[in-house]
Amino acid sequence: MATLAGMLRRIRSEVGDLPAPFVDTFVGGDELSSYDLSEVNVTSVLAKVTTTTPASTVELEPDTDYVLNAAEGSILLINADYSPLRHGQTLIVRGRSEGLFTDADLEMYVQDAMTQQTYGRTLKTRYRDGHGHIRYELEPIDLETLPPVEEPLVAYLATVNVLWTLATDAATDIDVSTAEGTFVPRSQRYRQLMEHLAELQGRYNTLAQQLNVGIGRIEQFQLRRVSRSTNRLVPIFQPREYDDTGKPERLLPPIDGDAYDDESGVASPLYPGTWG
Repeated sequence: MATLAGMLRRIRSEVGDLPAPFVDTFVGGDELSSYDLSEVNVTSVLAKVTTTTPASTVELEPDTDYVLNAAEGSILLINADYSPLRHGQTLIVRGRSEGLFTDADLEMYVQDAMTQQTYGRTLKTRYRDGHGHIRYELEPIDLETLPPVEEPLVAYLATVNVLWTLATDAATDIDVSTAEGTFVPRSQRYRQLMEHLAELQGRYNTLAQQLNVGIGRIEQFQLRRVSRSTNRLVPIFQPREYDDTGKPERLLPPIDGDAYDDESGVASPLYPGTWG
């Protein structure tokens, strides 16, 4: 059974965006109340202030003693006892960096990948109801019911979406050339990302085609017939197993033809249910 935490670990491993712990130490000088941490996208922060005279250590409370800007990686002391940080006081901040992307960002990519991977698919469960009749229940596929063989595919697809975000950021980089002959090919990062994207997308497409899953899977559709007497589409119903005693389920396939709609506003002398 796939889990969200396990999927996030897979994606971080594919992207190379692994979390890392950090420890920052700031010595007071009666000047500053705001300090930049060594990492961004920080979480699980523990801050404390140590004093030499008298010797003491006080753990700071968030939103009471300090305000943390997790995205930019900065801490602002708001308690009057430590703001600004005085001589003889030392601020120690321990925490963990999530890397370039937060877990909330990666969860969005996982949801998008799951939507694309399971598009048009459901799980059909056969059971017998309280009256002894055989019923079939359709439920959408989620991470808990995702087949284990498709877990890497969802991770690959989410990784592709993550790399597209990185490629969009790298697309604005331009090559730097100076008069002294120094050349910095900053656009090379974009080219390497696009090459890796193509390889990863090809790997996903190959596995998805072999399993016939994802948006590009082969599907079987039903052609709709138009009644000659009423010129209306004949209704079609969901195919059922021979022992399914449930009510027929109506199918409503999309109807193309918006480009030929009559926009004149002239009413047609047609009688619904008779012809036309």
